[in-house]
Amino acid sequence: MRVTGTGHASMRIDTTAGSILCDPWVNPAYFASWFPFPDNSLLDWESLGQVDYLYVSHLHRDHFDAKHLRDFVSKDATVLLPEFPTSEMEDEFRALGFTKFLKAPNEQVVELPGGLKIMIQALTSPTDGPIGDSSLWVEHEGVRLLNQNDARPTDLSVFAELGHVHAHLLQFSGAIWYPMVYELPQAAKTAFGKQKRDRQFDRTWRYIDDLKASHVFPIAGPPCFLDDALWQFNDIHGDEGNIFPDQSVFLSEYAKVGGTNGIVLLPGSVAEVTTEGASTTHPVPVQEFFADKVAHLEEMRERKRPIIEAEKASWRHPEVDVLGEMKRRIEPLLDESIYLAKGVGGPVRFDLVGYDGESVESIVVDFPGKEVRPYADEKVRYRFRMERSLIEHLLFIDEVDWVNSLFLSCRFSAARIGQYNEFVYAFFKCLSEERLQYAEGWYDEHERSTDAEDITLGDWVVQRRCPHLKADLTRFGIVDGDQLTCQLHGWRFDLPSGRCLTSVGHKVRAHRVDAETPAPAGEAVI
Repeated sequence: MRVTGTGHASMRIDTTAGSILCDPWVNPAYFASWFPFPDNSLLDWESLGQVDYLYVSHLHRDHFDAKHLRDFVSKDATVLLPEFPTSEMEDEFRALGFTKFLKAPNEQVVELPGGLKIMIQALTSPTDGPIGDSSLWVEHEGVRLLNQNDARPTDLSVFAELGHVHAHLLQFSGAIWYPMVYELPQAAKTAFGKQKRDRQFDRTWRYIDDLKASHVFPIAGPPCFLDDALWQFNDIHGDEGNIFPDQSVFLSEYAKVGGTNGIVLLPGSVAEVTTEGASTTHPVPVQEFFADKVAHLEEMRERKRPIIEAEKASWRHPEVDVLGEMKRRIEPLLDESIYLAKGVGGPVRFDLVGYDGESVESIVVDFPGKEVRPYADEKVRYRFRMERSLIEHLLFIDEVDWVNSLFLSCRFSAARIGQYNEFVYAFFKCLSEERLQYAEGWYDEHERSTDAEDITLGDWVVQRRCPHLKADLTRFGIVDGDQLTCQLHGWRFDLPSGRCLTSVGHKVRAHRVDAETPAPAGEAVI
């Protein structure tokens, strides 16, 4: 099985039974904030795009690059579709000219012509991508590969049960706006960033240990930031709190925990994977490339500057009545929302900075009041500040997912009082009736479900499944004193009270091992 690195989470898998192109991303994403690094725009995409099968894990724009898919990927390719709850991905592909689809039943092995086998695991909570993320397992002539990319399954046993995996490709770096955009003292940002960076690596080590593949390939990050306003987010400044470590850092950190089977794929690298081992060739020596990282980034910044400036010039739409359009689009969804609106539990404020860089219009999305209105000097727990043109553009293009556009751009600042609230971001991913209804139904089913099984962790008996997204705490749970941490997403719980310390809601059921009578079960709250 030949694996060609094509940048970020993208790769081309070649076998004698067919070829699969995965997650090709080349054009800048999220308001021209994210670019693939190392740069993959100079690869021979005319040839790379001539494949038998195309797999895109989810609709995040650093995986689903519509322009590149339209221009460079053969429309004769059969699209391998995860079993997602909505038809959005298929609809997007059809709009680009694709007509051949294989809808893979979730977690079921499908045998393709020539003996090529695939299985797709779809994750379908509202917090997985925009209504879905997925992983792809491939087998041919006894060689098995798992492309986990960004996905965070609760365990990898469904893949391990199919036989030993020879190549495990997974995310290790950050892909979020936290903590960089928060209005905090730099020392606090660094501390929170270091904590997040450590959690990212801990989660990666756990996945690697679970699967025990022959070879591990760090993929799906980090992006690079070429706009001058975002340049500081690149991990080139000696900041121990930077959440975007690169592949060379992965190899160094992996070695500290005993990892010796890591393989880096640069764009153009080729790994020949067999049941006996893997041999890899690179366009340039990997160590030398990352030693010159700053020079590579500076060269990219100058080369991509016209692209960024052209994108910026397209965002202003002064003809858009922002307040009126937000009311028209968001208020009907507020009226239909039960779980998400209660979960947010208060007004969310958007401070829009005018074209002059000084004037500010403040708009509130009032979840309890079910309305969008001007800010009225009330206390808010969540506040976002950004250029008005960004919201104008979202409204102009009728964007249904402000998380997978505005927030991932990092082109804003944020402040909050109290805990992280996942419902805020879940709602702004679901600015369409189809998405909102799915998310409401998912939370309804999730919050009503019970988890009767208990396990023992240290001195505590706790419910086996994390209240957040049902991760198995026998695998991801760590107890330190009176606190439980679920390493899958880093959520923490106070065990004596059951209270979630990371977000509102999601109370855990727990009692001490030596307690005569278990504490009452904590019902999940929103």
